[in-house]
Amino acid sequence: MIYLILSILSSTLIYIIFKYIDKFKISTFDIIIINYITASVLGILLSDFNQINFSVFKNAWVPYSAIIGILFIMMFVIIARSSQVVGIAVTTVSNKMSVIIPIMVSILIDPLDVLTNLKAFGIFLALIAVFLTIYRERKVDFHPRDIYLPIILFLGMGLVDSLVKYAQHYYVDDSILALFTVVLFVMAAIAGLLTKLIRRTSFTDLIKPNTFLFGIALGVSNYGSLYFLIRALNHQTNAGNTFDGSIVFGVNNLGVIALSVLFGLIVFKEKLLKINWIGIIISFIAIYILSIT
Repeated sequence: MIYLILSILSSTLIYIIFKYIDKFKISTFDIIIINYITASVLGILLSDFNQINFSVFKNAWVPYSAIIGILFIMMFVIIARSSQVVGIAVTTVSNKMSVIIPIMVSILIDPLDVLTNLKAFGIFLALIAVFLTIYRERKVDFHPRDIYLPIILFLGMGLVDSLVKYAQHYYVDDSILALFTVVLFVMAAIAGLLTKLIRRTSFTDLIKPNTFLFGIALGVSNYGSLYFLIRALNHQTNAGNTFDGSIVFGVNNLGVIALSVLFGLIVFKEKLLKINWIGIIISFIAIYILSIT
């Protein structure tokens, strides 16, 4: 359970950092690139240096790692575009509700991840909690043709987490986890740099003090989020079983949302609606139900 808690804390820190990035009006995309470079370096430092050679590319997990890394950048672009066109509220809901996809994938590919009545009820409560906790009273005003953006985001984020679960289940144990993250974050960094090159924006912006420092902080948090999530999925209980992926993804998602909202309330003095408080309460109930199934 400690790895799941560390993953939740790392993921929550990502949202906190983004809050400060928005406050200081810094180029988010440049920070994202530094973030992936930082995460790549962390992966290398945690890896067995004897494993880092060209023979790595012969491993069956490499295509999954590379695809996830590229999807990271693509989803960031979609999130930015969706936030501008259909609004932050719809974008956030699409992003967070996508957790249902890796939950279902985990149940499908893992014979030990059984959908019991209690677990199904916990997942149902989790989805309700996600929606209620992040709900905001905002006017939804966008052209119907732009609905494809939140749909792509929903499917894309669901695909990213599903690929993480698939790779972890079949290929990635703790002995190669660090190496897996190296390929993933290097691909994300390369994709980001190529995107910046296509956009023809200045590369000197990457070394601006605020951009560099926030990028490093985000990279450490981002790395911890993925690393500890996979460690949680790999972790064996005293009975010799691993935690169900459906539970890990559900609890992780709920924990991040609840902590992020509470942090926003305490530190940034954000106001919560009654419906948000109801969502937070339901989220803790759902976490408890999922943790005992």
